[in-house]
Amino acid sequence: MSAEAVIQLRAGDWRASLTPGLGGAILDLSLHGRSVLRPTPKGATDLLETACFPLVPYANRIADARFVFEGREVRLTALDRFAPHAHHGDGWLKPWAVEAVDDASADLRLDWSDQAAAQAGGWPWPWRARQAVRLTDQGLEISLSVTNTGDTVMPAGLGLHPYFPRHPDTRLRLSATGVWLTDARGIPERLAAPDAVADWGDGLALAEAPFVDHAYAGWTGEALLDGDGHRIVLNGGAGADWVQVYAPVGADFFCVEPVPHRPDILNGTPGEAGGLARLAPGEHLTLVMRLTAEAI
Repeated sequence: MSAEAVIQLRAGDWRASLTPGLGGAILDLSLHGRSVLRPTPKGATDLLETACFPLVPYANRIADARFVFEGREVRLTALDRFAPHAHHGDGWLKPWAVEAVDDASADLRLDWSDQAAAQAGGWPWPWRARQAVRLTDQGLEISLSVTNTGDTVMPAGLGLHPYFPRHPDTRLRLSATGVWLTDARGIPERLAAPDAVADWGDGLALAEAPFVDHAYAGWTGEALLDGDGHRIVLNGGAGADWVQVYAPVGADFFCVEPVPHRPDILNGTPGEAGGLARLAPGEHLTLVMRLTAEAI
């Protein structure tokens, strides 16, 4: 199967499609014909219009597209739409190879080399990412991993970026111990109590929430998304101690992104909790996200 093909998956009343050639993105996910993730517009070629895409080898922003790791100064390329910051890693910008596929699952792989980094101004360490997408009668599971394929230690992170349909009565509930307040450029400055931005602990209607694009610390790993008579349950599983909530005011979508670190952690305080993993050669990092849904 070519990387450009659209893969259709089905299990019970669940349906999903994904496109390896467009950043390994999920195009849609539905239960009983009802959208669980925001469906991708027909013919779209912009990853930010898809239903979900992988973040690798780091999640969210790196301020000014530069950092220092163990004495090594690293400069990345910032896309015009996110300049001056680097954003979301390199994996969403490349086609993924198909390793295996059947009616209900697909295994994808992406290899990143030193040569690719030199040409693209991306992550200067080589790595291999794998994304396993599974449908069952209960819902969707995505397992995303990154392996250090080089001969030196590299920093590494992961994330998944699902977009959910937003209804007039949509409410989000998740428990966290803090939220990172950001500066005018969207870069985290300091940790505060969740209600300094929006406290989702008891459930909060998105219609009553301010603009949110913030990382929440101390997340329990579960989020409940209620709206239009249905409940979506997101479980971040092991490896997702943080969650990035992106909820633009007035938009028809919102995002709840399981991640193992906050944005710009590479420019944070040394030893700060929630840092990127330090992967020795051959070591890997894994993140799993599960989605289920039901009528309420």
